[in-house]
This record gives sequence, C-alpha cells and structure tokens, in this order.
Amino acid sequence: MSWQQIIFDILTYGILGYSVVLIFFYLFIGIYSIGETRKYLYKNSFTDYSLLAVSAETPGISIIAPAYNESATIVENVRSLLSVYYSTLELIIVNDGSKDDSLQLLIDAYQLEQVPVYIHEQIPTKPVRGVYKSRNPVFSKLVVVDKVNGGKADALNVGVNLSTKPYVVCIDVDCILEEDALLKMIKPFLESTNKRVIASGGVVRIANSCEIESGRLVEVHLPKQFLPRVQTLEYIRAFLLGRMAWSRLNGLLLISGAFGAFDREIMIKAGGYNHNTVGEDMELVVRMRRYMEEQKIPYKVTYIPDPLCWTEAPASFKILGRQRNRWTRGTIETLGFHKKIFFNPRYGLLGMLSYPYWFFFEFLAPIIEAFGMAVFLVLAALGLVDWTFFFALLYFIVAFGFMYSVFAIFMEVITYNQYKKKSEVWSLFTTAMVEPFYFHPFVVWSAIMGNIDLARKKNAWGEMTRQGFAKAPTNTNANPVNTISQKHGNS
Repeated sequence: MSWQQIIFDILTYGILGYSVVLIFFYLFIGIYSIGETRKYLYKNSFTDYSLLAVSAETPGISIIAPAYNESATIVENVRSLLSVYYSTLELIIVNDGSKDDSLQLLIDAYQLEQVPVYIHEQIPTKPVRGVYKSRNPVFSKLVVVDKVNGGKADALNVGVNLSTKPYVVCIDVDCILEEDALLKMIKPFLESTNKRVIASGGVVRIANSCEIESGRLVEVHLPKQFLPRVQTLEYIRAFLLGRMAWSRLNGLLLISGAFGAFDREIMIKAGGYNHNTVGEDMELVVRMRRYMEEQKIPYKVTYIPDPLCWTEAPASFKILGRQRNRWTRGTIETLGFHKKIFFNPRYGLLGMLSYPYWFFFEFLAPIIEAFGMAVFLVLAALGLVDWTFFFALLYFIVAFGFMYSVFAIFMEVITYNQYKKKSEVWSLFTTAMVEPFYFHPFVVWSAIMGNIDLARKKNAWGEMTRQGFAKAPTNTNANPVNTISQKHGNS
C-alpha cells in the first residue's frame, strides 16, 4: 500500500468518524429536546400569568439595554420596552458614549433631568457622566445613564451596578419583546426549589418582514428575503432543539446576548461581563457556572421555548459575515479563558460534556470541514478520490441535514406555529433544501475568517447596519421602528 493511500485512508476515515459522532450528537439533541419541550408546554398550560403579574411575591426585574449611536430609533425602542407588562420593573438605558444625539432625543421625549445617584461600583467600569430620570410619573420606571464609551460589556456592567432589583434582564435596545415576556422569563427562577437558577434564556425570533406598530409586534410573517429566512430556520433549529436539549441536561453554555435573565447576586460575585471578549454573553454564562461549581452550590441554567423576543437579522452577506466572524472569535476567546475546565471532572457535566462539545463540534467543526474540502481538492488533483464513496458520503450528510431541518420545522408547527400560512411552511422546506449549498458554505467561510482575525489580534466588533422593520399598514401615523441603526460597539 502506497503512502498516498495510507494518508488518504487516515484522512477519509478520520473525517467520516468525526461526522458520525457529530450526527449522533445531533440525533440525541433532537430527540432529547422533545421531552423538555413537552414538559414545558404541559406545565405552562396550568399557569395563570395574570396572577403572577399582580402577585406581591413576584420579584423585581431590571432591564438593562446598552445603546450606541441609536438616534434613528432610540425613542421608539424605549417606548416598546416600557410597554412590557411587569409590576416591579425598572428600565435602565445605558448610553455608551454615543456620538450622535441619542441622549438628547431621550431627554426631550421622556422629560428627563439629571439626578444625583450613588452608584455602588461592585464591577469596575468606565466613568459615568450622569444619571437621568423623568419628571413625568408615567415614565417613573425609566432610568437613563450616560457614560464614557467602553463597549457593550462595560455598558451592561454599569447597568448591573446601578440596578436595584434581584434579577436583571440584558437585552439589545432594538429588540421587540412580547408583552408577557418578563412574566414567562421569571417563572423558572420561582419554580426551582432544590437548585438555584442563575440564568435563563428565551427564544429569539427573526422579525424581518413582520409588521411592527408603535414598538409592538402586530403580525408575524416569514422573511421574504432569503438570508433572513434561512436564519429563521437556523434559529428554530438552535433554540427549539439545541438549547432545549442542553437545558434539560443542565449543560447550557450560551444564552443569547439579545435576551437573557440573570441572578444579579451571582452575576456580581462572578465578576460581571468581561470586556476583553466580543463574546461576552457566552463568557458570562460559563463563568457563572464555573463559580457555582467551584463553590459547590447546586444550580441550574434554564431555557424557555416561548418566542419572547424578536430581532432583525442581517439581510446582506457583508453584515452576516461580520456577525458570524464575531461569534466565532467570541467562542474561541471563551473556550480559551476557561480551558481549565476541559475534561476536568471537578466541574461535572460542564467540564466533561458541555465544554468538550463546544470545543470539538462548535469551534473545530468549520476548521475540519474546510480542511476536509482542501484535502479533497488535493486528492482529486492526484487522482486518488473514490468518487462512489465521496458522493455516497456527501448525499448522506446533506440528506441528514435536510431531515434535521424538517424535524425542526415539524416541532415548530406542532408547538408555537408562528408561521401559519401553508406557503410559509413550504418556503421553510425549500429553504432547507438550498441551505447546504448556498448559506452553509458562507457560514463556514466566515468562521474561518474569524479564526484568522483572532490570530491577527483583530478584535473589532464590526458595524451592524439594519434595514428596519415593516410598519403595520393599519396605522399610517406610526413612527418608523429601526429604519437604520448601528449595532453597539467600541468607538
């Protein structure tokens, strides 16, 4: 047997073995998520959220929303967040040194005035320039903080220092929340008795092509453009299957930065958000879990399958590439910061399953896929490819990916069924067929570029411009929401 054949066999069967293990994990995640979703839906059917809303036992929540150069939409977005129904609520908007007139617009719209407030700086941050509250009692829940620019993590830490409630919900300022989102989000914290819930996440859905009126979601539509539509499918798979399964295992490492709730006490003890990474959302969850493991305190990180939060997805390859590049860098940075827990039995499931899964199948997956493609091209040039085996393997992988997407769509239809038109469901099916050949290669390429940029120490957040939500046709006087905004970042 020639050395070329030996190398070919090692690479071929190595990649095949990796693929088989990955497929096994996907099968396990898909099947295991069913039980958690059914359990949640059953328990939720007996919950009267109107009683929870008026109960004196309902704990307070502080919503923290960082804002950077959001003048085009800031007033309407704050109005949307103020409309969320919750009795003991404070809304903290952190203006992270915006260069536009975001702060002045808020002052004018909500009758704000600067007030003397003592901030107990339990987490070190950049200096705060002023705290503003409204003269109008209608906006008594609103607090606006103006600070020196320091990035999203630093802005969130300022909000945590200023917050007065036992739980904090961190959210992107341009997200649209369902009116009962906080009532559903606080429920896991109240239900658990033998384990302390330190964090809880909610499903984030794509709002492109949906109709928004006065900061409220009026009607849900499947995105008309391909990129937002394929991300809708991607989010359904990730949230309804992946994160529900990891929640059931109590092995969840990531809660979306767009919408997550945290136990403020544990958050502060763990050190708050890390401003040295662009993946501050994942890094915080890992660090909070690590703190609880090291203190030997029983705990849980939960997830809710309800569609509670709606956000606009990138509609261009340029913006999408920046987002996925940043996600990759954030994942690698987090894994690097916490490499101590890798296969460390001291950290239980966190060290023996969750971290290894993320290392092998989130961090390494795009690298192995790109490497496999490069090897295939070299072997093809040398005439060493077994074409029958190659096409059989390719067909199997693509078919499995499609069936997994079909299963995710099926779960969506029988649970929350946000896309009620048959044409929209069929559009999701056709999107699933196109995804492996058009969308997935670009995501892999963006991940590879993320690895390269991290090696080059390029740590920019990346500008995230948005096209804006569709206005409901029933109200011609409604202000436009999210016409164009730039995502929060460092100056």
